Amino acid sequence: MKKPVLVIMAAGMGSRYGGLKQIDPVDNEGHIIMDFSIFDAKRAGFEKVVFIIKRENEADFREAIGNRLEKYMEVAYAYQEITNIPEGFSVPEGRVKPWGTAHAVLSAKDEIDGPFAVINADDYYGAHAFKTIYDYLTTHEDDDKYRYAMVGYRLKNTVTDNGYVSRGVCELNRENELVSVTERTRIEKRDGGVAYSEDGGQTWVEIDGDTLVSMNMWGFTHSMLDEISAGFPAFLEEGLRADPMKCEYYLPAVVSSLLAEDRAAVRVLGSEDKWYGVTYKEDKPVVVAAIQAMKDGGLYPQNLWD
Repeated sequence: MKKPVLVIMAAGMGSRYGGLKQIDPVDNEGHIIMDFSIFDAKRAGFEKVVFIIKRENEADFREAIGNRLEKYMEVAYAYQEITNIPEGFSVPEGRVKPWGTAHAVLSAKDEIDGPFAVINADDYYGAHAFKTIYDYLTTHEDDDKYRYAMVGYRLKNTVTDNGYVSRGVCELNRENELVSVTERTRIEKRDGGVAYSEDGGQTWVEIDGDTLVSMNMWGFTHSMLDEISAGFPAFLEEGLRADPMKCEYYLPAVVSSLLAEDRAAVRVLGSEDKWYGVTYKEDKPVVVAAIQAMKDGGLYPQNLWD
């Protein structure tokens, strides 16, 4: 079995944050959130990391993290480009938004030759998550179904005080396998609880804070790349007709299709860790304080790579 690869999606535009949040330091040593993810991944056993970025950001990424990590991990880059779509399709005039998380992963296919884990660049997942997903990927292979995994977090541990977030709301069966994942693109704290809206905030539906959600930490066999590629034309047919400027090809949507067809099983690996991320600039002080508290508690050295 080939060793799992860590794939980090870092091509997002950061519009709500107001800048290239993926390389914004979160401590006095200049570490960014990805440093902690990669540190945890290396401790778990990962030896290669693939950054999915915009080509125009490559120099900044190499300076911020890539160059120094090359001493400790094999580092590769993949480029999510809006023009990278199947023959017969064209990018709508005026569209600048990338095609979503599934398209991002597809952009890295040439750097992935076996099982792989996928994470967001700007989310802190916790050491336990990397250990459990690495252990899963090194002990499971496809058989009569694709054998995938996902780390699930309690919704209440993944929301911010500073606005709305997007989360994949999960339904599980008795075997702790994923039945479905529904992307809710506007979830926020409201009236002491958590709620989501599907109409731009005009109406709200309460949701239990203990509900498990996806933070885009997935574990896949290589088969997922073929499935993403196979489903992309059908997504474009519908998406370009319905919402040509903003439609996105989400990883959870691909997974949900495979579950509906009974072609895949996704083991949900639970985590009680608290998520930290910088969706908004106002989130940063919370992340900085949390990182320092974890250092003070011995979870991380003051300088990760010394």
